[in-house]
Amino acid sequence: MTVLVFGRTGQVATELQALAPEVTALGRDMADLADPAACAAAIRAHRPTAVINAAAYTAVDRAESEEELATTINGTAPGAMAEACAALGIPFVQISTDYVFAGDGEAPWRPGDPTGPLGAYGRSKLAGEEATRAAGGAHAILRTSWVVSAHGHNFVKTMLRLGAERERLTIVADQVGGPTPARAIAAACLSIADQLIADPGKSGTYHFSGAPDTSWAGFARAIFADAGLACAVEDIPTSAYPTPARRPANSRMDCSATAAVFGIPRPDWRQGLRDILHDLGQQGATP
Repeated sequence: MTVLVFGRTGQVATELQALAPEVTALGRDMADLADPAACAAAIRAHRPTAVINAAAYTAVDRAESEEELATTINGTAPGAMAEACAALGIPFVQISTDYVFAGDGEAPWRPGDPTGPLGAYGRSKLAGEEATRAAGGAHAILRTSWVVSAHGHNFVKTMLRLGAERERLTIVADQVGGPTPARAIAAACLSIADQLIADPGKSGTYHFSGAPDTSWAGFARAIFADAGLACAVEDIPTSAYPTPARRPANSRMDCSATAAVFGIPRPDWRQGLRDILHDLGQQGATP
């Protein structure tokens, strides 16, 4: 399997290159998602056996003022990629997000549940899903949540930094979801791409998030405990931490279809967290 990956320095793209060094990863200098036609051209030029899009506009708050750009990167570009893949008869894996849902209630979101994004970022990612399906080729849309790793900017690295500086932090406790190690997402994408080559009939929309579900405050406590940081966590409601973009309160995801169709269970984020801390220890310092 020869895999073309869009993205090179992001969390999932970094893990894809670590897990499968033979993949070809395209950074922004080689394929800018703000230029969808260039992305499609890159696929035609490389002619891989599968494509994984691990690149995206992920600045959730800034997207509120840059929705057109976010939609080009998260919506139009994946559509162009999916069309190019369909024309070549190769599978396309598009990483999406829990932000396509409204985040109400407490039941885990199923892939077929009605969407209702609360902001520009969610709308842009939903546009990418719709464009991927419309292309008509073999594809998997993999919705995930709360991505963390030893790379880039994420909640684990922020908590390690702040937890080493402060004695107490106030953390939102009424948003619940599944922290998901980027390494597990990368492994899932590679397996799904390989299975789609053999059986395009597995095409569809799937969920993949870490277990067990927790709140941001609960996740922070786990980070501090595993890192040996004596930083206390005070629970606060979302209303006490206003942001330009609304966050879903319920990011629980039903991942049973992913396990049934592809044989990929939900990853345990607690083990993933230990792996991340180990990786950061190997680097010699916390961020």
